[in-house]
Amino acid sequence: MPGFVREKKRITEPSMCLTSPVIQDTLIHSKGNTHPSSLAIDELDGPLLPGLPDDVAKCCLALVPRSSFPAMGSVCKRWRSFIQSKEFLTERKIAGMLEEWLYILTMDSEGKESYWEVLDCLGQRHRLLPSMPGPEKAGFGITVLNGKLLVLAGYSVINGTASASADIYQYDSCLNSWNKLADLNVARYDFACAEVNGVVYVVGGYGAEGESLSTAEVYDPDTDKWTLIESLRRPRWGCFACGLNGKLYVLGGRSSFTIGNSRVVDVYNPEKHTWCEMKNGCVMVTAHAVLEKKLFCMEWKNQRKLAIFNPDDNSWKMVPVPLTGSTSIGFRFGILDGKLLLFSVEGDPGYRTLLYDPNAAPGSEWQTCGIKPSGSCLCCVTIKA
Repeated sequence: MPGFVREKKRITEPSMCLTSPVIQDTLIHSKGNTHPSSLAIDELDGPLLPGLPDDVAKCCLALVPRSSFPAMGSVCKRWRSFIQSKEFLTERKIAGMLEEWLYILTMDSEGKESYWEVLDCLGQRHRLLPSMPGPEKAGFGITVLNGKLLVLAGYSVINGTASASADIYQYDSCLNSWNKLADLNVARYDFACAEVNGVVYVVGGYGAEGESLSTAEVYDPDTDKWTLIESLRRPRWGCFACGLNGKLYVLGGRSSFTIGNSRVVDVYNPEKHTWCEMKNGCVMVTAHAVLEKKLFCMEWKNQRKLAIFNPDDNSWKMVPVPLTGSTSIGFRFGILDGKLLLFSVEGDPGYRTLLYDPNAAPGSEWQTCGIKPSGSCLCCVTIKA
């Protein structure tokens, strides 16, 4: 195995931290407001709906609008357990009731505080998320697993002391609540993470002492356990990851084998437990998203063109981005109804969100959209439930 160059990076006070105003969803009931009828059915082995077979009851609960989920979760333990399960999302999908909501990490106009806001497909704001447990973070990772938002690791500065974290917090979008998952084996920040085949991978980044990492690990939600897997050939940091065709792709960032940003793409095959390399990746990627089994990227030096990667033939296609608002605006991506949304990083009031439809007729791919966060967009994920 080739020798690794151990890079150091000084941790500084985060300029963009993960915080949230304490604004609770009005649908959440306090313990004192639990409906009296729940006392009679507040057992996990009781029926979902008295007098109905469970399969019929599940179909009935799956028809309830998404905005009412937190209230449903407070009725009884059995309802709450069902709403948190994969089966509930399956029932919603069968019934054609899945709703796409955008979860946008937004920076306020003064650039002092960030918060998660939730928008539906019409741009209507439903809520701000309750505060995540633990200290403020920077350098964290974000992904979606089984209809839940995961915030992974990162670093914090507490009383002037900086420390890398192995903490994993999960936001349940159905119950509007946070809970803690199992810690990573290796604390890290500025790493890559992605969901592939129902599990989550984290790769590379910086460690607790500021050293660059080559280690990778995978999370199994069924066991709530992180397991170390085969390491990268070289340490890599500031990179990002995505899942394509059942494989994990790690792109961008830097490695100890390159000068400047890396074009090397590390590809992990979960079935063979092996890494391989490609040489034609993007560098200095400021935004990325996977749409219709293709990777969409925006590079820092070329923010007026989308770079679209097709894993079937490992090819890239460049698509011009039309101007809207200031020519200096940078973008973050969102996904809604099979279309790519381009949100503004700067929060320019004159900017209108761009929408790219890959299935539109030639010449009609680009439109403007009224969906827009209340401030500048730091990142965005889509959760179907």
